[in-house]
Amino acid sequence: MARLILSTSNIVTSGPSIVRKPGGDRSNLELTNSLRANFQAAQQDYSPPPSATNGNGASPENGHDASYRPPFSAWTDVVDCDFYIPRIDWSLSGLTEERSQYDITVKLFYLPGADVGGRARYTKDAVSLVLKELGVQSIDLLILSFPGMSFEGDCEFEADRKNSQQGNDEEEIQSWPVVEELYRQGVAKKLGISEFGSEKLARFLARVNVRPEVDQINVKDCCNVPPPLIKLAKAENIELLTHFDCTDILPSGTLRELLGQGPQGAGVLVEGQDGVGGLRGDLIPQWVVKYTAVVRNRGVIENKGYFAAAELRG
Repeated sequence: MARLILSTSNIVTSGPSIVRKPGGDRSNLELTNSLRANFQAAQQDYSPPPSATNGNGASPENGHDASYRPPFSAWTDVVDCDFYIPRIDWSLSGLTEERSQYDITVKLFYLPGADVGGRARYTKDAVSLVLKELGVQSIDLLILSFPGMSFEGDCEFEADRKNSQQGNDEEEIQSWPVVEELYRQGVAKKLGISEFGSEKLARFLARVNVRPEVDQINVKDCCNVPPPLIKLAKAENIELLTHFDCTDILPSGTLRELLGQGPQGAGVLVEGQDGVGGLRGDLIPQWVVKYTAVVRNRGVIENKGYFAAAELRG
């Protein structure tokens, strides 16, 4: 059994971006497009040298052979049982200014089908990767996104009512102690949750030790924040933020397409009984983490990206 660690690197490629209002590309499209772009860039960086091509420095790809890809082992890395796709040069990581100049937000998506009992490890691994990528010791806000949660309905009251029956209260409570630990260690200065309506939030607050200070919700289908949630958030001093992320941000089919042998695939996974030169097995996406570092005094995004993890069962 192996684990795949996928990364986008910094997707802010043309200088810091001005922080925009919500409503841009949904995170699932941003994630898949950014992963694909980073895979292609790594493949180009680690393409065979001229002696291994046509003798003039032109690879088969430049010679219009669309089937050409460098071996996946050339642009990925293996550490213990973890495959890093693509390989990461950690010496290039880090922010340009002092840590105090940034607001760093991290959102961790637990994916459907992943082992609930593994969430403590998922959380520590995801946060550790972000800290290493940004070269910091702490983040300002850590938000957890649980599968099966949404705000959908013909009106805000219906969306709030439907939300009360979604997710799994016991699994969500079981997953919280690890972020409480990160909070007590000073790794995460504030904690948040995503897509909790008034009833879900009230039940959650009654059972945790370190309470979330943020509730991030997507109201694209019901237009307004439900009044009961506004009332509860005000009474409990919880900040309500809006977002446009997908809960199931990386379905297994999308991941297999990204890593497969198709025209848009990276060629990491082999297909068929005769496939060679790649990995084989069933993919189970475990988590995705999204991170954003905003320069406080300028209101610009300097670093933004994603990591994702999946289990590969042979």
